[in-house]
Amino acid sequence: MQEVGEILHLASSGRVIVRLSKIVLQDQILCDEKSTKVAKVTELIGPVAKPYASAISLTNNIKKFVGKKMFTFDIPTAKKHKENRRKRKWKQ
Repeated sequence: MQEVGEILHLASSGRVIVRLSKIVLQDQILCDEKSTKVAKVTELIGPVAKPYASAISLTNNIKKFVGKKMFTFDIPTAKKHKENRRKRKWKQ
């Protein structure tokens, strides 16, 4: 695990805002020091030198994680490729 940033606050939209110290990928899972999954990164925002991440909370009690350091696993999660599936037309 490597440290990637700190949770700043919970936005009015329900998203979690994270100040990043290292670049993360979209759809990457953020966890705390005990490997508890906390949030999933949805988009990167702000300047390139000091980026922020908007993330969806994966826990009901996100307020207890505000101000804590966030970590990510070295192995990225597998992506699902739903857009590449074709719909089959049935002949009758």
